[in-house]
Order: sequence, then structure tokens, then C-alpha cells
Amino acid sequence: MQKQKLVVLSGAGISAESGLKTFRDSDGLWEGYRVEDVATFAAWQADMQMVLDFYNMRRKNVLEAEPNQAHYLLKQLEDKFDVQIITQNVDNLHERAGSKNILHLHGIITQAKSTYDDNLLYEINGWEMKMGERCEFGSQLRPNIVWFGEAVPNIEPATKMVQQANLMLVIGTSLQVYPAAGLLKYLSSTKPLYVIDPKKVPVDRNKNIHFIEEKASEGMLKLMELLMN
Repeated sequence: MQKQKLVVLSGAGISAESGLKTFRDSDGLWEGYRVEDVATFAAWQADMQMVLDFYNMRRKNVLEAEPNQAHYLLKQLEDKFDVQIITQNVDNLHERAGSKNILHLHGIITQAKSTYDDNLLYEINGWEMKMGERCEFGSQLRPNIVWFGEAVPNIEPATKMVQQANLMLVIGTSLQVYPAAGLLKYLSSTKPLYVIDPKKVPVDRNKNIHFIEEKASEGMLKLMELLMN
């Protein structure tokens, strides 16, 4: 029998339990930096070395972190469902927990990409990228991160995944960042939607929605009980 499609939208809250800081805290800073100074193309043009140093530190943090229980429980759901994960996170913790189908909306910090051709991607060996590391066309490599003001190329395939979902899970995201937050409007209002977050997440629908007001791992344990039974 064909498995039902469970589409997951994950955000910073799931990685926070692994010790990774959220992308943007309430004070508008990321690890003490103004987002505008490290997460825009203008910042890259102004000071490439500073941007590389910033992402090298973030990459080092990611490689030192470990997947947590919530990541492993999502992997476990593959026994019963066709699980497809759309993540706003730039870490690789879903991959390291063994999940098979992962779409990164905002890029992934363990990859570099060409500044000549966005389609040229390279796995980074270790945590450090350096000035002078170039693609085959001689162009400096940059982190494979979707910066503010840049297009989100994976939003189209993500939209199709949500449209085809039999049920959906939102975990660890406050649904404040667009276009990711807009994905929910593509889920049929008759399809079950589960939302795991310690705070009540504003969702514009009143049918078939189940709130689990817990942190990621605790919420996933409750969800497993609901879905597996």
C-alpha cells in the first residue's frame, strides 16, 4: 500500500535543541552581528573576508552539534509515511539524523557555490572556506546561503510538495519569515495540519488543525503517539 505523504516544514526551533542559535533573535542580531552586515549580497561585496569568517564560525558550530531526538523521530516517521522535509534551517542535522527527502529553502552551510553560476555547488571539506577558493570559471566561492533580498529558488518545488501532501507538520518555526510562511496556504483546509511550538503559532485556518505547544523533542513524542496509533 502506498504511504501517505507527510510534508514537514521545520525551522530554527528544532535546531535550537542541538545548541544552535536561531537565525535571527528578537534583538535583530545574529551571534552579535547585524544581519545586514553578514547576510546580504551588499555585505559580501563590501567585505568578503568578514562574511567568510562569520559563516566559517557558524559552520564550525554546525559540525560540532549533533542531531537531537526530534530529528531522529522525524526519521522514524519514514516507517509509516512518505516524509518530505522542507527546512528553513541551513544546517545539515536532518541529513545526519538519516532523513532521506530534504529540501533546503535557504541553502545549506556545508556547501559553497560559485559567484559566476548559482548552479555550481561544492561540498566544503571541514569548516573553513578561504579567500582565493574558486569555481572552475575562476570566480570566488561564497557560502550556499540564500541571503536577504535574494530569490528563494526552492520555493516552487516546496509549493508542489505542500499541494500534494496528505498531512503536514510545522515544527520549530513561528511562521514569520516569507516566502516560507506562505506555504501553508497551499495545503487543503481538509488535510490535517500539526503545529509543534512552545508558543501558539498564528495559523490562518480553522479546520483539521492540531496544536502541540511543546518544544521540538517533547512535541515530537506526542505527535508520534497520535500518528503511530
